[in-house]
Amino acid sequence: MKHSIFFATALCALVALCARAEWVYEGKWGSSGSGDGQFRFPRAIAVAPSGSVFVADWNNHRVQYFSPTGSFRGKWGVPGGGNGAFWYPAGIAVSPTGMVYVADTGNDRIQYFTPAGSFRGKWGQRGSGDGEFRTPIGVAFAPNGTCYVVDSDNYRVQHFTGNGSYLRRWGSRGNGNGQFRVPYGIAVGAGGRVYVSDLFTNRVQYFSAAGSYLGRWGSSGSGNGQFSLPHGLAAARTGNLFVADAFNFRVQYFSWDGYYLGKWGSYGTANGQFDAPADVALSPSNARVYVLDTNNHRIQYFNRNEPAVAPASLGRVKALFR
Repeated sequence: MKHSIFFATALCALVALCARAEWVYEGKWGSSGSGDGQFRFPRAIAVAPSGSVFVADWNNHRVQYFSPTGSFRGKWGVPGGGNGAFWYPAGIAVSPTGMVYVADTGNDRIQYFTPAGSFRGKWGQRGSGDGEFRTPIGVAFAPNGTCYVVDSDNYRVQHFTGNGSYLRRWGSRGNGNGQFRVPYGIAVGAGGRVYVSDLFTNRVQYFSAAGSYLGRWGSSGSGNGQFSLPHGLAAARTGNLFVADAFNFRVQYFSWDGYYLGKWGSYGTANGQFDAPADVALSPSNARVYVLDTNNHRIQYFNRNEPAVAPASLGRVKALFR
């Protein structure tokens, strides 16, 4: 029994060591403006299975897309309410089939497109009924191709098929479990769990695929696991969740149930620093994290730096069993 306890303790220590891998700066692109590859307060980022990076360029009322390292590939959208036009788009996601879905926030609707920007469909209008929106922001997909939308000013999440047919909704205004005070980011993690960031309660809540409340973490502050207006989320295949902790000017990451694993970033304009990061996204291999550095009008990306486990460390673990 004693050896079993020692073994479990040592194994946990090694797992914790491996979990403390650092995310290191690799590159960036973007500046303030309206030209190709420039941004005006971009709000959302998504990565396609092909590796292409799509950005909802909020104050330019458009979508731009890039190579995995930031080479400009194309754009679409103009200000307005017609098909393919936007009014302050603040959310974006890529479906399992590669279609690009945009939360056309100021028009209270979702539009979807081919990867090159050809309009394919839309749904939604202003209201509080099923399939209606008041300031939709976050968009995320389940592996089965169904779509979740954060309906922020209705304080709820709505769930649809890929072509916009209504399935269900959950949430109401408040501070209790399953309630929201301006929900913002959304991600679908391992096992179909749905994670939602809640701006004014400074927490992340998670739910079953059908919206049953499962748990939450976070509070107001700047300590590990605390938030100051958490924005966008990204879920890794490993189950880890990345959070754009906007006004702590950093990214934090956690296990699937909220155990704190690490963080990086501080306020500024240097490499690896942020000013109100609004969203995060992962490469298809999950080996790269893209951070939308909103008030610096740019994207930064980071690689995982795995710490080596020295043989001596393993030797010390083995020594526990002698």
